[in-house]
Amino acid sequence: MTQSTCSTPRLSRLNGKPVLLGFDGADMSSDAGLTLLREIERRAGLAQRLADCLHDPRDPAKVQHSLCDIIRFRIMMIAAGYEDGNDATALRHDPSFRIALERGPETGPTLCSQPTISRMENLPDARALIRMGHEMIRFYCHSFARPPSRIVLDIDDTFDAVHGHQQLRLFNAFYDEFGFQPIVVFDGEGRLVGTLLRPARRPNEAESAAHIRRLIRQIARHWPETEILLRADSHYCTPQVLDLCDRLGLRYIFGLSKNGRLARNISALEASTAARYVRTPGQKLRRFKTFSYAARSWSKPRRVIARVEVGPMGRDTRYIVTNLEGGRGKHLTRRSTPPAARPRTTSRRGRPTSQQTGRRARKPTPIRCV
Repeated sequence: MTQSTCSTPRLSRLNGKPVLLGFDGADMSSDAGLTLLREIERRAGLAQRLADCLHDPRDPAKVQHSLCDIIRFRIMMIAAGYEDGNDATALRHDPSFRIALERGPETGPTLCSQPTISRMENLPDARALIRMGHEMIRFYCHSFARPPSRIVLDIDDTFDAVHGHQQLRLFNAFYDEFGFQPIVVFDGEGRLVGTLLRPARRPNEAESAAHIRRLIRQIARHWPETEILLRADSHYCTPQVLDLCDRLGLRYIFGLSKNGRLARNISALEASTAARYVRTPGQKLRRFKTFSYAARSWSKPRRVIARVEVGPMGRDTRYIVTNLEGGRGKHLTRRSTPPAARPRTTSRRGRPTSQQTGRRARKPTPIRCV
């Protein structure tokens, strides 16, 4: 038989101060930071925005947890580091999560369970997902006090591992894992503009063009006078994407893959740069050249800038293609490199950016079965 006692053990003093031990504390939580996130979400109303994009087929008279509450709970879980939906089984009783969802910390109904979250995540169809994507762009545009005169958009895809048998998962040989490869878009200041969950393979020409077209059209609805500069890696530099940028009036800076024709244009520059480095070894040397180039699949010649670098690690030559006029090649090459906090347009050794950052930095949060 269990017997409780009101007495507490006497502990030795520490530096002349008493050490007290008690067992009468209330429910505790290690996620008190959610109370601050609650204030941000209440102002932004992101959960309600996304819930309004969905059709709730449930009987209103029997609904205990609204779609807004379910989405808000899922957002809070991911923000606190609980990416697995199964964690909701324990977190639905956590005081911090209850406060974040406008519930009393100790009284009132509990939060939704893991099966309820799973049903919500499987509820959207293709049209609902498109509406949610449009709402995220509207959310981004409304975060500005006034329409900017010019924005920079950095588009890239990155690997996201999965732990389960999710639909559309694929095996990626580089990472030696199953997962997705979502396309993410940030602006020049690091703010998230949009993301598209997709299988773990590099997007093809048609997919890249379609995603960019939808993205730009939605932004243009809110900011019709804003000039847009698009930056991306070389696998986005396809004839269909280039022609789309021309039709939509976009400025662009794309990486350009190496080939023999490009190499012939800068062979003399590479040789002279290497010779100059030999005379002054130890200090990295960079030189640039601008020329007109047209691949056979392109509709017209375009401006290409080559950067030749020679240093202790050897020679490294990179290319970008752009429709920006004026300026030195050195200036435009620097503009093509986003801040280090986001995926870069170019990378040091010529690998896809997502493959470099995936090895150096922390891997993306895994996607798990719920």
